[in-house]
Amino acid sequence: MTQHVETHSFQAETQQLLHLMIHSLYTNKEIFLRELISNASDALDKLRFEYLTHPELKKDGEALEIRLELDKEARTLTIHDNGIGMSKEEVIKNIGTIAHSGTKELITKLKASENQEMSASLIGQFGVGFYSSFMVADKVSLVTRRAGEEGATRWTSTGDGTYELSDAARGTHGTSITLHLKDADPENKLDDYTELWQLKRIVKRYSDFVNFPIRTREEREEPKLDEEGNEIEGQVEHVIEDLTLNSMKPLWTRQESDLKEEELSDFYKHVAHDWRPPLTHLLLKVEGMLEYQALLFLPSEPPHDLYYYGAERGLQLYVRRVLIMDRCEELLPSYLRFVRGVVDSSDLPLNVSRELLQQDRHIPQIRKYLSRKLLDKLKEMKEAEDNADYLKFWKACGRALKEGIAEDFDNRERIADLLLFQSSADPEKLVSLREYIERMKEGQEAIYYLTGESREVVEKSPHLEAFKAKEVEVLYLTDAIDEIMLQHLEEYKEKKLKSVGKGEIDLGTEEEKEKAEKERKEKQKEVAPLLEKIQEKLSDYVKEVRLSSRLTDSPVCLVGNEQDYSAHFERLLNQSQGAKLPKQKRVMELNPQHSIFQQLEKRFQANSEDDSVGEYAEVLLGYALLAEGSALHDPHRFNQLVANMLERSLTA
Repeated sequence: MTQHVETHSFQAETQQLLHLMIHSLYTNKEIFLRELISNASDALDKLRFEYLTHPELKKDGEALEIRLELDKEARTLTIHDNGIGMSKEEVIKNIGTIAHSGTKELITKLKASENQEMSASLIGQFGVGFYSSFMVADKVSLVTRRAGEEGATRWTSTGDGTYELSDAARGTHGTSITLHLKDADPENKLDDYTELWQLKRIVKRYSDFVNFPIRTREEREEPKLDEEGNEIEGQVEHVIEDLTLNSMKPLWTRQESDLKEEELSDFYKHVAHDWRPPLTHLLLKVEGMLEYQALLFLPSEPPHDLYYYGAERGLQLYVRRVLIMDRCEELLPSYLRFVRGVVDSSDLPLNVSRELLQQDRHIPQIRKYLSRKLLDKLKEMKEAEDNADYLKFWKACGRALKEGIAEDFDNRERIADLLLFQSSADPEKLVSLREYIERMKEGQEAIYYLTGESREVVEKSPHLEAFKAKEVEVLYLTDAIDEIMLQHLEEYKEKKLKSVGKGEIDLGTEEEKEKAEKERKEKQKEVAPLLEKIQEKLSDYVKEVRLSSRLTDSPVCLVGNEQDYSAHFERLLNQSQGAKLPKQKRVMELNPQHSIFQQLEKRFQANSEDDSVGEYAEVLLGYALLAEGSALHDPHRFNQLVANMLERSLTA
């Protein structure tokens, strides 16, 4: 008897959507198996749900499972499930039309409905991921039987714009999808999906935590044994073993008390591609209007690409235990890119794309919550009696965390609480801003800092001399990111952050400040003609010459106005730009107590037209530049002036 076969055409736009699916949405071909397993898992969930009210749909004790069947000779791969299955009408509705089968429409309906029936309708539906089969197959055949019905339906297509429907026989409810695989690329071992090891790898990577067992059979040869258990030379027997490919045990669904360190370490190494164990972890479960779970890890050592521009970052994103994205950047801000782990949501569609993530209203909520919880975890580590783990974290990833001051306005205060700096108080210990404030001198109104290439460079700066004399603590900021951070961290706990290399400095009690300022102004007025002479000589390089209140030992230094870039930042900009940027004019401060200034003052008083005063001014400018680590404006001119002065002093 000839079987009746119906030929149907896809909708007009189906071919365009199918082409987009294969060539744009799914550039990684191996995820076809993830999609089909996910669909099978949904079908099993749907049956389990309907069984609660219709127990006749499933036999008592019947094990729900997904089974993979390989035929290497025929080059076919079949995915079986004993889930809810589909009627002929459902096949036409759900598979015959890509536009309808997309989960986007179903998710929209799900959000609009509050009843369980509508919520359950999402489970078991074939989404557009079904068509990813055509990335690896020339022909796809599906046989399905709806639970509670006797007849089955066969659906077949080569993806050419049409599909065929016919009646079929199937012993039990569920669906079997057979892929007639394309020829494998002989130069790409990962392109042959008839290899069992390949299926094991893909299932482990994408579907290890699916709620139902994913099984297959492995056939292998073993030496044949005699009655005494000895191998019989030259004889083998074929052994067929039933394998379960997935663990079905996602760590993030367990209670904290059930998690073992060895399991956590192994899982971290898997998701982070790191051979070292993690520093610590954070297990989160969120319920309510938005439901998701997360298992996050902090590394014990910095990722090798932590500061590499363009490096992939982000958490693994699962939707109902199915891996959707290996690196989802949208789940955390970039300053937390050192965090590794997974987020598993039940409120996102399985066919989610990066474009959809950017539009989904849930993502900002998840991002905000995860960021806050991670910062709270870091604060807990920092404030622990033994904060060795936090110090280890800071050494590994502290520089990246500082970026958050500029990036994350909502959490700026939380991040500021976590910052640690080198300090003039103790070369062996790092200090927090809170600890600095607790140690501030009476009457001190600002948190003082100085930026530079390293502690060795910074602590030799002439800008620190008055602070050392008054025993006022100064923070040493030696990371390149500090200069950016400071533009967004102007105060902490109502205390201004002030650079010792900018503006004017007044230290001591109010009485001492008033006295020092009065004396400085009187002296400034007295030597005004000399300062004007120096200003005139150096007008191309400095915008003001004044007497200093910050110098005790050095004759001169250069300082910026409060809004100027620091000399260190100017050097960093020049290095990053690869070309010399116009130099800022800064303020030259002279130490009125230094013998060089006093001798210069005498020389000027003796002869205000003495040209050597200008030459000494040039040398002092060069001295100040070298002292702070900046380049000379004219090295040849500076060397010539120094040589001339040495010659005059030796022949005097």
